[in-house]
Amino acid sequence: MDSLLQFIFSGMTVGAVYALVALGFTIIYNASDVVNFAQGEFVMLGGMITVFAHQAGLPLPLAAVLAIVITAGVGVALNKLAIEPARGAPVVSLIIITIGASILIQGATQLIFDKQLHRFPAFSGDDPVRVMGATILPQSLWVIAGAVLVFVGLWLFFTRTLTGKAVLATANNRVAAQLVGINTGWVMTLSFGLSAAIGALAGVLATPITLVSYDVGVALALKGFAAAMLGGMGNPKGALVGGLVLGLLEALTAGYLSSQYKDAVAFLVILGVLFVMPQGIFGKKSTERV
Repeated sequence: MDSLLQFIFSGMTVGAVYALVALGFTIIYNASDVVNFAQGEFVMLGGMITVFAHQAGLPLPLAAVLAIVITAGVGVALNKLAIEPARGAPVVSLIIITIGASILIQGATQLIFDKQLHRFPAFSGDDPVRVMGATILPQSLWVIAGAVLVFVGLWLFFTRTLTGKAVLATANNRVAAQLVGINTGWVMTLSFGLSAAIGALAGVLATPITLVSYDVGVALALKGFAAAMLGGMGNPKGALVGGLVLGLLEALTAGYLSSQYKDAVAFLVILGVLFVMPQGIFGKKSTERV
């Protein structure tokens, strides 16, 4: 029982990180129907910039805020310099652009910083909290709380605000949204900036536990994508649940089978969802008149 609870705590921690990545996917997908495979690099940038800003002498909270702001700027630049000029191109072409952006960001980070693994101090120390024979790090609680708060914020944003509804309207029909006065260019810029900021927040919260280096973004993007698909692409609730379920599946696989099979779980989830439930757990089936 103690072992099972320990695996659950581990799975919820890593699952909360996947959920934050999936929530980033959700924002951009809701605005443009594009799957942004550079999302993992935003997580990596959040961690790396915080590490080096803190080493340069900035207090940790200020370094974290700086990292989130800079990463949001990178997201806006990605939209302005790469996505917006390709407006009107097939969605597949836009997805390929995001993959190229991911490679570019990874290479630039390697040149600007280094290739080493890094971490910074945990927000509330490293003394574990004991719960029914198992332990959980205080930083894990920060990660889980961060994922839940971001989910609540996004749910309120998309369902209760005019701006959030404008994002959904832009994804549904860009031309119609423009006809009713929605500035779709601004909506896209906002979506990329917000998505990048959430990714950076995930990096800031997770780095004291998972460590960070220039090449961690690819795996995070794939697992965040798997989580978003599992929950239902474009659904914030699905992103949160999908991330937590994927994290739990990974932890249980590593605990009861072998850690060698842990990374295969995300790919099995992607294949399973595509074959059995393409719309995901909370996604809605759509029909298109032709």
